[in-house]
Amino acid sequence: MIYLLALLIGIVAGLRAMTAPAAVAWGAWLGWLPLAGTWAGFMGHWIAVAIFTVLAIVELVTDQLPSTPSRKVPVQFGTRIVMGALTGAVIGTAGGIVVGGLAAGIIGAILGTLGGAAARGSLAKSFGKDLPAALIEDAVAILAALWIVSMVA
Repeated sequence: MIYLLALLIGIVAGLRAMTAPAAVAWGAWLGWLPLAGTWAGFMGHWIAVAIFTVLAIVELVTDQLPSTPSRKVPVQFGTRIVMGALTGAVIGTAGGIVVGGLAAGIIGAILGTLGGAAARGSLAKSFGKDLPAALIEDAVAILAALWIVSMVA
């Protein structure tokens, strides 16, 4: 089950790079993720929660701007892979399988990045504009992240 949750949090990172670590940080801070005394314990500190929450909000806003680059350009794609790896490893740590969680998070981030771009493009085409598709993607990423973190608890 932990492998699946790590893969899924990676997919969330592929959709919204900063939503995944924000959700994981909140889960750790609320005590849902048993990370105290591990390398990932920093995720439960209020500073990590604040930083990742602000970054997630900024990402949700900037994603709506027409000047925002594609998630598939190297910097954007790389960020999603790094955040998928981090959050997958944190979920894995909570379940005692750090490396497996890291690998699952990376795979999920790749799937989420490519699949999310395709799904959003298809939705945008059917709506005739991007905003409704972007808002649906935002909602899916946020709700999925919260569900994933709650399932680890």
